[in-house]
Amino acid sequence: MVNRSIMRLWAAGVIVAMTFPAFAQDVDPADSTGLPGDHFSLEGAVELFKKAESPEAFEKMLNSENNDVNNLDLNEDGEIDYIRVIDNVEGDVHAIVLQAVVSESESQDIAVIEIEKDGEESAVLQIVGDEDLYGEQLLVEPFAEEGKKGGKGGPSVDYDANMRIVVNVWLWPSVRFIYGPRYVVWASPWRWRYYPTWFRPWRPHPWRVFHVRPRPFHRHYHVVTTHRVVRAHAVYAPRRTSSKVVHTRTTTVVAARGKNGKVVAGKRTTTSTTVKGKGGGKVTKERTTTKVGAKGKNGGKVGATRTKTKTTRKRGGG
Repeated sequence: MVNRSIMRLWAAGVIVAMTFPAFAQDVDPADSTGLPGDHFSLEGAVELFKKAESPEAFEKMLNSENNDVNNLDLNEDGEIDYIRVIDNVEGDVHAIVLQAVVSESESQDIAVIEIEKDGEESAVLQIVGDEDLYGEQLLVEPFAEEGKKGGKGGPSVDYDANMRIVVNVWLWPSVRFIYGPRYVVWASPWRWRYYPTWFRPWRPHPWRVFHVRPRPFHRHYHVVTTHRVVRAHAVYAPRRTSSKVVHTRTTTVVAARGKNGKVVAGKRTTTSTTVKGKGGGKVTKERTTTKVGAKGKNGGKVGATRTKTKTTRKRGGG
């Protein structure tokens, strides 16, 4: 009996490993920031934009479950948020906003793809993740590794991870489309509870399941610290849209975490009050207040307070 039980457990383990190989081998809870940005792949969004024929097609790709880019549920209604695409154009500059519809009255920018022409047949691109999702602006751009040819036995290519060159995105179909003479500036017509017929919202996946799926996109994109597309960013900045609900939730998480992602300071206070009820029984109200915070730039504390109230009733004999 013991041997059979062991064999069953072993078989179950093999099935799990075969079904979720990436999950089984490469899941580290410490990689999660706890911020909404964990559930949206900036690298994946750029890869979809690269493949799309137009901003409209790009929007459809963003809102398709099998593309493994969008796993956002910012309004916490149990369904994936619809992301609309809005292009802001000034001259040869494009600031293409990816925006989630959070409620009837609020929307939240997820990221903006910023594009500029820097030559007759040359353009540069960056995507900037919004600070309300990532805690601070997160810049990602495509890169190419510069190869060296040499060797007596014929041409060969050696890649140096430190030798990265800026990618000319001019030949991307989506880029050629928006710079075409017949391009009509795309601004998504969809809004809260008014979505295209092809959209089928799905339930968001747990972070442990989702976060391994976009990793193949990371091979050709990397995080940078410098705004390379300056003019496009200037076009976008005054148009940025933020949801109060999302902003408050993110600042709460950021305030509760230190530099290493841990709570810097915390205080919990519990107060109990007992009174007599109408039937002679006792009613106990327990109020628990948890305050978490971190030091701000000037040494002061910033933080958030959460309060939980519990009421307990005991019947009396009178």
